[in-house]
Amino acid sequence: MPMKPARVALLPLLVSTLLLSACQESEQQAEQQQQQQQTPTVGVVTLKAEHFLLTNDLPGRTAAYRIAEVRPQVNGILEKRLFEEGAEVEEGQQLYQIDDDVYQAALKSAEASSISTRSLAERYGILVKENAVSQQEYDEARAAGLQAQAALDEARINVRYTKVLAPISGRIGRSAVSEGALVTSGQSQQLATIQQLDPIYVDITQSSREMLNLRRDLEAGRLQKAGDNAAAVTLTLEDGSTYGEQGKLEFSEVSVDEGTGSVILRAVFPNPDRLLLPGMFVHAELVAGTKSDAILAPQQGITRTPRGNATAMVVNDENKVESRDVVTERTVGNRWLISSGLNEGDRLITEGLQYIRPGASVNVEPAGNVDEPAAQ
Repeated sequence: MPMKPARVALLPLLVSTLLLSACQESEQQAEQQQQQQQTPTVGVVTLKAEHFLLTNDLPGRTAAYRIAEVRPQVNGILEKRLFEEGAEVEEGQQLYQIDDDVYQAALKSAEASSISTRSLAERYGILVKENAVSQQEYDEARAAGLQAQAALDEARINVRYTKVLAPISGRIGRSAVSEGALVTSGQSQQLATIQQLDPIYVDITQSSREMLNLRRDLEAGRLQKAGDNAAAVTLTLEDGSTYGEQGKLEFSEVSVDEGTGSVILRAVFPNPDRLLLPGMFVHAELVAGTKSDAILAPQQGITRTPRGNATAMVVNDENKVESRDVVTERTVGNRWLISSGLNEGDRLITEGLQYIRPGASVNVEPAGNVDEPAAQ
């Protein structure tokens, strides 16, 4: 049966319509795929408020707990040195022997004079009761006896001073004199120096500005007092190792150094192994206070502008990028302590920052370039 002319005319139109519809669907799918490919994927870290113990890392130097300079208290020739240089000595231990012949002779003379005057005073005490001697003669005899006793005591002291004793326990340094040297009472040069090293002091330097900022934060409630840990101090030695003993803050200076604008804080540390020696440079970590809602952001998510201002990129609820100006207070391991600009729940971008700009739509996935938070 022959096809009608109207149907023959509609057939090409129907075919072209179907082809056009298929092309449009293909273009839409291609456009959607292109948009998906153009939307970058970023790695984010969701920030959380944490309880944070705020510490200050300050420079310091060790100092001996007690120092005693050994000096002679009588004149004479040094006969013996009775200690080993660099050794530990005990309080009262004899260190030197000064020639005591002259002082022994003076002691015997004083003993004889004391016996004589004491006997005379005793006889006069009997005679004055019988009015055989006057009261004045008895008083003079008693005074002479007291003077003789004082001379005897002085002679004994001088003999004792010929034995130079350690005034404190500690480690003694090198001897400044040797046997045969003439020493004199009150000389400026010490014979040796003893330092008590257990415990030992650490003098810590803190700027007065930091101290004022800390007090303002405490008064404003941005920081809470650290309680029992407020006086605890830990040390890092010159080689980067951590000192095994914990110290305690003793006191702080009551005045500010005009030259440096700093105050001195003094801590005391146990030093049983004598690992710390006077004059060593150390870093001391002091507990300043606690923050109950601290924001700690990974360092990978904080960048700097050419002017040095800190910025961060976050993803909002619409999965679009926002730029934030932030204030960083200090580093805490591999994170920044944020004072302002970021809040709990913010999705901080740490991965893919080079592919985004503020306002751009992004796909979000957990960041893979952030390690576990390092210990404080």
